Amino acid sequence: MTRRLTMAQATIEFLKHQFVERDGATNRFFGGCFGIFGHGNVAGLGQALHQDTSFPYYLCRNEQAMVHTAAGFAKVSNRLRTLVCTTSIGPGATNMVTGAAAATINRLPVLLLPGDIFARRNVAPVLQQLESAHTQDISVNDCFRAVSKYWDRIQRPEQIVTALPEAMRVLTSPAETGTVTLGMPQDVQAEAYDYPSDLFEDRVWSIQRQRGDAQVMERAAAWIRDAKAPLIVAGGGVHFSEACATLADFAASTGIPVAETQAGKGSLRYDHGQCMGAMGVTGTPGANVLARDADLVIGIGTRYSDFTSASKTAFQNPAVRFLNINVCEFDAFKHAALPLVADARSALEELAILVSDYRVPDSHAARIRKYRDIWEREVDRIYGLGHGPPISQGEVIGAVNDAAGDRDVVVCAAGSMPGDMHKLWRTGSPGSYHMEYGYSTMGYEIAAGLGIKLAEPDREVYVMVGDGSYLMMAQEIATSVQEGARLNIVVVDNHGFQSIGGLSEACGTEGFGTHYRCRTNGQLGGQLVGVDFVENARSLGADAERVSTRDELARALRAMPGSRRTSVVVVATDRNVHVPSYESWWDVPIAEVSEVPAVRSARREWLAGRSKERSYL
Repeated sequence: MTRRLTMAQATIEFLKHQFVERDGATNRFFGGCFGIFGHGNVAGLGQALHQDTSFPYYLCRNEQAMVHTAAGFAKVSNRLRTLVCTTSIGPGATNMVTGAAAATINRLPVLLLPGDIFARRNVAPVLQQLESAHTQDISVNDCFRAVSKYWDRIQRPEQIVTALPEAMRVLTSPAETGTVTLGMPQDVQAEAYDYPSDLFEDRVWSIQRQRGDAQVMERAAAWIRDAKAPLIVAGGGVHFSEACATLADFAASTGIPVAETQAGKGSLRYDHGQCMGAMGVTGTPGANVLARDADLVIGIGTRYSDFTSASKTAFQNPAVRFLNINVCEFDAFKHAALPLVADARSALEELAILVSDYRVPDSHAARIRKYRDIWEREVDRIYGLGHGPPISQGEVIGAVNDAAGDRDVVVCAAGSMPGDMHKLWRTGSPGSYHMEYGYSTMGYEIAAGLGIKLAEPDREVYVMVGDGSYLMMAQEIATSVQEGARLNIVVVDNHGFQSIGGLSEACGTEGFGTHYRCRTNGQLGGQLVGVDFVENARSLGADAERVSTRDELARALRAMPGSRRTSVVVVATDRNVHVPSYESWWDVPIAEVSEVPAVRSARREWLAGRSKERSYL
């Protein structure tokens, strides 16, 4: 039996029938398709989506943003669901490259279907085509090769019979998932073919829980029993495995403290007895001191970015050993570790049995309690600083933290706010802290907030965004209004790029190029450039207001859930009031030769920090 469909129609029909199953629960994998139509997809995939109203279509405002929306949707769904994104050829396609890179780096499944140039070539060069003098087998969609976990170009309509299942294999793989890109030449999209009917039958992809090798498991248990000062580093894999409750039980029974990466934050409630909070460059003092002295580091679902390892300076015990639990073999072997290639939840369940008689020494338990108490007092101090106006960024975070319920989701990305939130935010439940810090993408916040709200419409979503990120990609406010996906957006206005400004000052370059100032005497040193973020947000369809004090902010936050549409509150902060760094360092090379004394001083400090970097096989 066959069905005669265009390639585009067959693609949409196939996607409708893909399901995933884990632990006995089954759900549809694709929640719909985001897109902007142009030549390259309007007559192919556009036609297919127009005639098949059972597969939801969403109109966005920016192609990069829709990939972030798909990533936000996938992350809050623990990678068990995602969205499709389609674009025209040329700039519509390449606008997605940044989003594709972010999704792949963060191990999030997204399916991209960019339009492509004519496969038959006879009308080339077509509008928006990049010509090459040395080959005709290239288009701008080749840019996606470097940022995709699977890439293909569909040159004949029958090729999707094999390409689409391969795409699903990668999208649903816990170890290999990321961006999947299928370039779709616009003429091939419109070609018909007699497809086998069984291509369009429901297919359930099983998300398996990989078990660890028995001998490695026994060795891992022996390492844990021998440890006097162990530390768990919880990464995003804990969430994706839905292992948070298992980790909480394991940590409580063994007494092993848990430090969290940006992706792993929320693995434990902030008030769990073993939760040390943030790890690394943006970490808490307790987590970083315990990491410095640890004799065993148990990495669970982490890829050990430089922010987690403090540029390989975090772990200073000469006798330290690493045990890495990860479904991805590539990550499991990092830091010359004992690699336990396994699903996080299944591995912790087995290890809990093998080390049921283990408990950290009393001296280690006492240090954990001491550092937890110190940190809770420090968070209270920063949240209640009473600065300004303009108030401090830490106070803004505290006000939002107080307003948000345990299940509400806070989302943020690039800038200084992720570091402050990593340290300060008191997480109430798994998935309530949503940070894009693998690629640190400015502009992610509002778009991803939309994806989170579409995936979890019963949860309040609080988007924390600096003025720099807001100006890069605020237009998805209009999409949220269009879809009735109400967001609570807090815009922190500090007149420029606070994070990189602080880094610039630390490097001796005085915040050069990081303030929004008019040009005067050839330099950007004039008066501040004012942007009316309130009127901007209102013009996009949101309710918006400006506040000045913490009390005003708290009042505005309380009112937000009662709004009928997306709400924006704008608050100015003092960019000179920083949340401190604690017991950590980050490798940012400083100019070896400079006429500026501050740069030479920064260079000396950098050399001292670099001397502590460890080498790992």
